[in-house]
Amino acid sequence: MNRMKQKAVRQLRRRRHVRSKIVGTAERPRMSVFRSSKHIYVQLIDDESGVTLAAASTAGKTNASSTPYGGNVAAAVEVGKRIAALAQEKGIKLAAFDRGHYRFHGRIKALADAAREGGLSF
Repeated sequence: MNRMKQKAVRQLRRRRHVRSKIVGTAERPRMSVFRSSKHIYVQLIDDESGVTLAAASTAGKTNASSTPYGGNVAAAVEVGKRIAALAQEKGIKLAAFDRGHYRFHGRIKALADAAREGGLSF
């Protein structure tokens, strides 16, 4: 098995372990995080009805002015604050943090800390 295939298998295994214990409801949605090399995305998802309740990212026309580059910790903090504000508007105070296959450090940790400071708890 080549190196990239091994990496993909490890990521899939890690993602399954993390997501097997997390289920999003309307009262406590799953806060799913995806990061690429240039952007970071976060969604609040109700798994019971299969609906995205709120979403924020560094990509798109509305976000280009506030964060010129989305692949750094400062952009992740901005997205964390934005998702916390959107959650407060919808009346959401609790969330289940789903980091996917990403380790909890760097941009993922910065996003989570900013969301906590904004009023979300998980």
